[in-house]
Amino acid sequence: MDSEACDVLIVGGGPGGSSCAWGLRDSGLDVLVLDKAVFPRDKVCAGWITPAVADLLELDLSDYEQDHVLQPITRFRTGVISGAVIQTEYSQTVSYGIRRCEFDDYLLKRCKARTRLGEPFKSIERASGGWIINGTLRAKIVVGAGGHFCPVARWMNQKQEFEKPVVLAQESEFLLSPEQHNVCHVQPDTPELYFCRDLKGYGWCFLKGDYLNVGIGREGEKQLSTVREEFTEFLDQQGRVPKEILGKFKGHAYRLYGSQKRTIVDDGLLLIGDAIGMASPQSGEGIRPAVETGLIAADVLRNSQQVYTLDQLFVYQEKLFDRFGDFSDDPGTSILPTVFRQFLGRRCMSSQWFTRKILLDRWFLQKHLPPLIRN
Repeated sequence: MDSEACDVLIVGGGPGGSSCAWGLRDSGLDVLVLDKAVFPRDKVCAGWITPAVADLLELDLSDYEQDHVLQPITRFRTGVISGAVIQTEYSQTVSYGIRRCEFDDYLLKRCKARTRLGEPFKSIERASGGWIINGTLRAKIVVGAGGHFCPVARWMNQKQEFEKPVVLAQESEFLLSPEQHNVCHVQPDTPELYFCRDLKGYGWCFLKGDYLNVGIGREGEKQLSTVREEFTEFLDQQGRVPKEILGKFKGHAYRLYGSQKRTIVDDGLLLIGDAIGMASPQSGEGIRPAVETGLIAADVLRNSQQVYTLDQLFVYQEKLFDRFGDFSDDPGTSILPTVFRQFLGRRCMSSQWFTRKILLDRWFLQKHLPPLIRN
């Protein structure tokens, strides 16, 4: 392959990487996105975005929904597997269901950056004025946006002993046939969230248009398959989703924010999104923090005068900690805080007030977070 050069190389074309590239539009910087996948590609995720994400990305939702699934969400069903269920209704749309294969592809195309897709990141070495990637690609700065297994993050943190994933998830998303529609009783505007009895994870079922998404996420590697079986059996017995219509489950892993301290900036290098481990400690949601870190990084690069030393880039880390908290703040490494599981647990899960104000508004919809201020 012939040699190629760019100013900013973004390794990973998901929401974080494409948001960073979109934030650099009209900056005068030559941006290239490298990804081992060819888009559109599947991504294990329940698949919804809040209005805050749509606003951050200046999405024209009326345009997006012309050719893509965009399911308004106005209520939730929540509870504990094999326990009581609460339905919470809102007077307006509080989220939108999306299919990640469509959403990520749309964002990547919209950012207008050059791309090299279907090409994995294989090597990196220092060169005059920056880096050489895969032996042929020169870049002044490399942005690691490759998610939990980001190769740039691993290269930057070689001296650290990587922990096992904090959260493992399995998900099945598929198009329902008319016959399957008739026996599936999940409502499109009402995602259903059911927590494991030990509160170390939760399952979901979500109908987005004609696509059903059923999945479960849980801390650690133990018992995931067993709990998934228990969850799908529960959905079947409750008449929500017949077990026999479920397709093959696919797996994914990610870290919750604060679960592992990582080097996130260095000379000519920085990380965004799940490459850092930015998923919300309470819900595991990672799209909004990926988008926000991508846009924060873009603003820092715009203002760097193409000087990408550690001192110059350290402002990115400062802005990230100002927004999400320092690693030392220990925001929590569990889907649900330990103190909640020990002292409140299921009692709160059966409370209408707690479910709306804390579980949904704060942990899942993150209504308490102010809009990101960019500069």
